[in-house]
Amino acid sequence: MGLPEIIQIARDFAVLVRVHGPDPKGLKMRKHAFHKYDSGLTTLSASGLLLPDALYDPKVAKRVFGDSQSNTALVVTVASVIESFLSPNHRGSVVQGHPQLIPGAQINILMDDNARVGNDSEESNVGDSCWMPATLLTLVDVPDSSLALQSLLDTSVGSSGHNWEIGWSLTSEEISPRSVSDLMRAEHQRHMTIEEWTNTSSASMGKSLTRIALLGVSLPLKSIAISSSIRSGDFVLAVGSPFGILSPKHFLNSTSVGSISNCYPPTSANKSLLMADIRCLPGMEGCPVFDENGNLIGILVTPLRQKTNGAQIQPLIPWEAITAAFSHILWKEPAGKVLKQRIETGKELNYIHKNPLYGSSSTIKKAMASVCLIMVGDSMWASGIVLNKQGLIITNAHLLEPWRFGRNAVSGEENGMEPPRLGPHLCDENCKFGLCSVSSSVRNYKKIRVRLDHREPWFWCNAKLVYICKGSLDIALLQLVDVPDDLSPIVVDVANPLQGSRACVIGHGLFGPRCEVAPSVSWGVVSKVVKTKLPKSYWSLRHGDEHGEFPVMLETTATVYAGASGGLVANSEGQMIGLITSNTRHGKGTVIPNLNFAIPCAALAPVFEFSQDMKDFLLLRDLDQPNKQLSAVWELMPQLSPEPGPTLPGGLPQTLLEDGKKEGRGSRFAKFISENDLLKRSTETGERGKLPRGPLSSKL
Repeated sequence: MGLPEIIQIARDFAVLVRVHGPDPKGLKMRKHAFHKYDSGLTTLSASGLLLPDALYDPKVAKRVFGDSQSNTALVVTVASVIESFLSPNHRGSVVQGHPQLIPGAQINILMDDNARVGNDSEESNVGDSCWMPATLLTLVDVPDSSLALQSLLDTSVGSSGHNWEIGWSLTSEEISPRSVSDLMRAEHQRHMTIEEWTNTSSASMGKSLTRIALLGVSLPLKSIAISSSIRSGDFVLAVGSPFGILSPKHFLNSTSVGSISNCYPPTSANKSLLMADIRCLPGMEGCPVFDENGNLIGILVTPLRQKTNGAQIQPLIPWEAITAAFSHILWKEPAGKVLKQRIETGKELNYIHKNPLYGSSSTIKKAMASVCLIMVGDSMWASGIVLNKQGLIITNAHLLEPWRFGRNAVSGEENGMEPPRLGPHLCDENCKFGLCSVSSSVRNYKKIRVRLDHREPWFWCNAKLVYICKGSLDIALLQLVDVPDDLSPIVVDVANPLQGSRACVIGHGLFGPRCEVAPSVSWGVVSKVVKTKLPKSYWSLRHGDEHGEFPVMLETTATVYAGASGGLVANSEGQMIGLITSNTRHGKGTVIPNLNFAIPCAALAPVFEFSQDMKDFLLLRDLDQPNKQLSAVWELMPQLSPEPGPTLPGGLPQTLLEDGKKEGRGSRFAKFISENDLLKRSTETGERGKLPRGPLSSKL
């Protein structure tokens, strides 16, 4: 099924919900990112999902709601757009009976004219559409989704960088909703214990975010089908009305496409909460979300964001969680004839396992099995990629900061000690490889644990550091101590990816080990392949272009957050094309998640060659050579002009070696990181840092 067909199905069931009423003091709009206020009247809007009678029992609905449900359809939307206009007795929680609005408040819905049964016109003029009155039937808590959200909040609240709040990034500080810490402070005034503060605030936020409203409207509708399964990386399409009350003609039923970034619980067939990687704006909360076959997945709600850096996730409540909360009326599956008719009419063509814009579910699932979660000590965590059946894992060197610079937890210089020198030498007797490029005095400084997710249940393994790059590339190699028999190593594509080609990023961004979630998936494109000239070597000659330039950096538009360091950049076939190293942020600290950097596989070719038998560390020596051109690229500096001077055998300029000697241990990149404190750790997130030059900085 193509995009036009999916969009048409989605528009059949998407509506704009408008609530307006008296507000003399202008208080009802305070916690909403977008609103209209005029002469003592406030108008709020959200999106909604129209439900035909195939998804609920009209007889039961009429018995439950009485005369209020003489309508032929229900509308599902977010409760937040309604709650400001509830009567005082019905605010704050779901109550028995029919909730009442304050006097003068009204609810209306607007939909495309061509979405109505019997309208066969080729074009739809939104300006001619009419607002239809709707009745508030009930407010419903969705326990499965709220408990899932509470679980995520409970495992991250109190950690540096994880102060979550509900709201859009466009919301100003004056009208932004209360964060977890604000709720905790409010509960402190009631003399509650720390555990009670945390549980109460996260529970309150979970319920507030996932609460829905059911409206009744008189309107005949078309049939609908429900998505049978959903996986991370699957294509999704949302149709909603951002800023809809400003001008419905411009904003009614706008389309946004993206993918499922994560599912919770990750190992259960029944999903309570989904997270979408999709562009949404205020007013799209409540909008329906469909899969690649035009089947309903669920509805979007207001996003969660981190107060410190603006990192944002987009929750999605699956239909099965909504029906579980209101099972006596709503049906998990439509009437059997509906789905059967749609299959017979050919609308379920051969796209059940193939996204129209992205890769197939099977290839992404296989690639996810190669991505692992790495824990260093008790606080640092990031991602890694399994390279072979023998348990070799590649990750970023900056995760292992003490080893990256040959230091202990406290700088060797500050202790009056000479830092251990990095370089190939014999390992201790506990290492089975015979040659290692990490000092034995620091190899076991901190415990390294790796969580493998390629089978259920997930399990943890101990690991050792066996290589850390001394040059400009931010890479390190780990070796599992006890190697399982069924590892799923990544398939590598060392060819230079084309600019504009699809790129899938898989890593443990934002949610660390305590949250127990699978790696997140985000789709984008390779926006830039940065190349530079390198000293002549086997690898540069083999993978360089006709101009002698070698790919050393990839930029992608996929979403990357802290914790995804060492994560996978894959193509649409699930093959590795790069290793994630960092994203960017504004000077004030706001993350720019869709501008990020990765090391291309061509630059990692020596690592892949070494991973075949792991016997010859000399294969990695080209990576350890200092190089000004390469360092300049990763410092986001202008390209340097080649320096004339004598060369050594193999074409390596002598000036580069002398430059390395002058700067001492490591390259300019290592010195740059050391002097500018690029890696700032927090207890639960990954690495944090800043670049001193320019408006942008590297951060992951």
